[in-house]
Amino acid sequence: MQVVASTSIHTGTHLSNQQARSPRHHRRRSYQETGGRYDYIIVGGGTAGCPLAATLSQNFSVLLLERGGVPFSNVNVSFLSNFHLALADTSPTSASQYFISTDGVLNSRARVLGGGSSINAGFYTRANAGFIKRVGWDEKLVNESYPWVEKQIVHQPTFAPWQRALRDSLLDVGVSPFNGFTYDHIYGTKVGGTIFDRFGRRHTSAELLASADPKKITVLIHATVQKILFDTSGKRPKAVGVLFKDENGKQHRAYVSNNPKSEVILSTGALGTPQMLMLSGVGPKAELEKFKIPIVLDNEFVGKGMADNPMNAPSSGYGQSKDSIHCHHGIMSAEIGQLSTIPPKQRTPEAVQDYIRRKRELPHEAFKGGFILEKIAKPMSTGELTLVNTNVDDNPSVSFNYFSHPDDLKSCVQGIRMAAKLVQSQHFLNYTKCDQQTVESILNASVKANVNLIPKHTNDTKSLEQLRVVDISTFNESPGTNPQGTILMMGRYMGVKILRDRLGKTAGV
Repeated sequence: MQVVASTSIHTGTHLSNQQARSPRHHRRRSYQETGGRYDYIIVGGGTAGCPLAATLSQNFSVLLLERGGVPFSNVNVSFLSNFHLALADTSPTSASQYFISTDGVLNSRARVLGGGSSINAGFYTRANAGFIKRVGWDEKLVNESYPWVEKQIVHQPTFAPWQRALRDSLLDVGVSPFNGFTYDHIYGTKVGGTIFDRFGRRHTSAELLASADPKKITVLIHATVQKILFDTSGKRPKAVGVLFKDENGKQHRAYVSNNPKSEVILSTGALGTPQMLMLSGVGPKAELEKFKIPIVLDNEFVGKGMADNPMNAPSSGYGQSKDSIHCHHGIMSAEIGQLSTIPPKQRTPEAVQDYIRRKRELPHEAFKGGFILEKIAKPMSTGELTLVNTNVDDNPSVSFNYFSHPDDLKSCVQGIRMAAKLVQSQHFLNYTKCDQQTVESILNASVKANVNLIPKHTNDTKSLEQLRVVDISTFNESPGTNPQGTILMMGRYMGVKILRDRLGKTAGV
C-alpha cells in the first residue's frame, strides 16, 4: 500500500489493523508523479470510500484521494473521552470542518481519512429490510457485506447505569420487547453496536484499508480534488480523471485507464458530492453560469433535496424528535458547538467559543449524567445546496429548512410526549421547545433528490459515462437508527457488486 502524506510517500507491506493505526513504520521518499493510470479513482476516503477502495483493490488498481490527514495519531479522534474536542476544534487542520447552514444551525463535515466514522458518536446499527428493498439492493449480498465490516471494527458497548435506567424506562412505558444487544433495526428497545472498543478507542473505516491488496492500492492524504476531468468529445461526457492539489498547493492530475469499465467514483458525502459535481460542470445551468463554470451537463437536481435529521435539545439536557430514541452518557453529554440554549441566528463564532470554554470549565461530575434524544428519521422538510465560490476548500451554502413541513413538527411533538413519559417530569416540558429556536443537527445530512443523480452505464442521454456516486448523497432517507453502519456496508457492497459486474460472480472477494 502507498500512502502519500504532503509531498512524501509511504510504502510498505499489507497493513494489519494494528499497523494501520500506526503508519510510522513505513519508509519515506519524495513524491513524484508517475503518469500511471488507475482502474478506479475514488474521491473521498470516508465512511464508504475506504471499504470500497479496499474491496476494489482485490482485483484492480485503485487510487484513493483524501483531502484530510490520518486519524491514527489524532488523540481527539482516537479516544471516546475526546469526542467533544474533535468537534470543538475549528482550526484549518482539524479533522472536523464545521459549517453553519443558512438556518443558523452549526454542523460538522469530516476532513480526515475515515470520514464521518472518525468524528461521529460511534453508534452502529443496520438498516431494516424495508430500506434494503426500497433502494433495490441484493439482500443476500447486503447480509454478507455487513458482517465483513462488523468483524473488523464494530464492538458491543459497555452497558453503563445510564443506559440501564433508560432501558427500564422504555420498557415501563411500553416500548417493547427488549431485544438485547443487536445490530438489527427492529421495533422495541435494544442495545446497538459501537465502533469504540471497551478501552474507549475508536475504530474507523480507515482500518478497513488493512483488507486491501497493498500492491494495487495507493492512498493519497492531503490530496484535495479540485474537479473531475471529463472528455466531452463523444455523445455523452465521460469522466477520465481528476485534478487535485497536495498540501503545498501543487497541482496534480490522475487518470483512469482506457478501459471503458474504469471509473471515477465520488464518495465525498452529502455536501462534498454536489459541490464537487458543480465545480466540475455538472449541475443546474444557472448555478454554473453564475460562477462561469464550463457546463458539462445541465442537471437541475444537483444540490436539491438537501435534508438533515433534526433534534431539539433544551437546556435541561434532553433532546427529542421522531422515530428513534437514543441516549448518551458521560463525556458525550458535553455537546460542544451545538448550542441548544441559544437561538440559531445568535450562534456566532464568538458564542460558540464562549460555549466551549464554559463546557470545559464544568466540574467532572457534570459529565456523569446523560441526555436523551430522539431524531426525525424521515424529515419531510428539505432545502438546497449552492456554491459560494469556486474554491473547493470553502463550504458551500446549504439550507435544510428545518421544521418547514408540518409533519416534522407533529413528529417532534410526539417525541416530546414520549420523553415526558420517560422522565415523568412536568419541569422537563417547561424547558422543551420544538421549533427553529432550539433545533440542532444530529449530523446525518443527506441529499434526498440525488438517488438517481448519475445513471450508470445506461442509454439515458443525460447520463455521464464512467462516473459513479457511492455515499450518503444517494439515500432518500437515513437508514436504521443511524446511517453509519449502512454507509460502511454500502462501500463493501458496491465494491463487490462492481467486481461481480465486471468479472462475474467468481470475482476474488
